[in-house]
Order: sequence, then C-alpha cells, then structure tokens
Amino acid sequence: MAQIRTGTVRRVVSLVPSLTEALAATAPELLTGVTDWCSHPPDLTAARVRGTKNPDVERIVALAPDLVVANEEENREADIAALRGHGLDVLVTEVRTLPQAFTELDRMLTRGCGLARPAWLGEAEDAWREVRAEFDVRAVVPIWRRPWMVLGRDTFAGAVLAHLGVHNVYAEHAERYPRVPVEELNEPGRADLVVLPDEPYSFSAGDGPEAFPGLPAALVSGRHLTWYGPSLTQAPGALAGALRAALG
Repeated sequence: MAQIRTGTVRRVVSLVPSLTEALAATAPELLTGVTDWCSHPPDLTAARVRGTKNPDVERIVALAPDLVVANEEENREADIAALRGHGLDVLVTEVRTLPQAFTELDRMLTRGCGLARPAWLGEAEDAWREVRAEFDVRAVVPIWRRPWMVLGRDTFAGAVLAHLGVHNVYAEHAERYPRVPVEELNEPGRADLVVLPDEPYSFSAGDGPEAFPGLPAALVSGRHLTWYGPSLTQAPGALAGALRAALG
C-alpha cells in the first residue's frame, strides 16, 4: 500500500464512486466522506454525504477535509463552487478517454493526495495496452429508458468500447447523452448489437433486451464500462467476455 508523504493531505472527501474506489485501493485511511452511491469496496466506513448531484455541502464542510475530489461530468459546478466558497480545496478530474483516466488518476493520487503511484494503476495501463480490437461491430448503447437515452459523443464509455472494436452509432451526435426513440434505435441496418450496462439504469436479462428483438444484446457491468479506477484492470476481459457471449 502506498504511504502518505509527510505534510500532505490526511482527510479526503470523494464525490465520485470510481475515485472513491481508487483511493480505497491506495490509501483507505484517507477517506473521510463518500457519496451514497460509492459501493466499492463494500466495507466502506467513511461518512456518507448524499449523492453526486446533491452532496450535503454543510456535512462535507463539517468533516473538515484537506481535499475534496470530484469530476466535471458527475458533479455540478454549483456544488463545487459552494465547497470552494467555504474554503475547501477541490480537485476536479476530467475523464473522457482511457489516456485521460490514467493521467487524471495519477494526478489525483500523486499530486493531489501526495501518494506514491500505486501498482494497480500500472497494471490497469498494462491491461489496456495489451488490448487488441477483436470486434468490428456497430452498437447502440442505451444508458436509460423511459425515456430512452444513449451514449453520444465524447464519452468515456464510448472510448472504452472503441478500444475493443465496438463502434458507437451515435458517437458523432451533437449531444453526449441524446434522447433517441427506441424505434430509431431499432431501425434495420442501424446497428449490429445493443450494449446494455447495469448502470446508471439497471438493465438486466429481463429488462432491456426485449426492446431490441432484432439485435443481439450484450449485458455488461456498468462498473467495468464507466468507472475509472482499479476496475480498469479487469474491464478488458470482463467486457470482451460479455461481447463474445452476445455475438456468439
């Protein structure tokens, strides 16, 4: 386990589940507060500070963290500004590609928290460096239903799939998470596959595939598709396995 350097932060509040997991795998003693959505590792004992979109600012201030870690997509600018207005140091990550994920995790852990670079981060980089795109398919990737929403342009999950050879049909859409009628998603010739993660909407074998009767459905772990942290080490194998199962 990485050791904290003298004179660096001692108390961290994390407002992002994947950053929480990264800190827990590196220096769990730093974690002072986490969101209600932080589920890994399951034995987290840090104080809960509500959700990513509605953090309890007063509760966070009362925890007196040396650092708050956040993300420009998952957390609201207004909440970040409120925390900074109370004099807290907030490190905001931006992660939309795999290289960014590795760079931002390194920045958060080494420069932000004053830790040595953890071994798992190098292992995750190696795991993805060895990936070869074994697929060449077009996919629609819903992230919500009622209404249907899909991955659009410039998303981390889309970049992850692209490394595996799965091309997001809506990668050039003007919006990052467009609402698209399911009838359009099912138009003949639009896609070869539908990829259904179990978060943020909890797609499952009984909830999702039936809406795409003409397409093979890959049910994938949202943690492996959308989280940037220790899960990146297992993500290539887990995602490829789900894709193979769907495509036969």
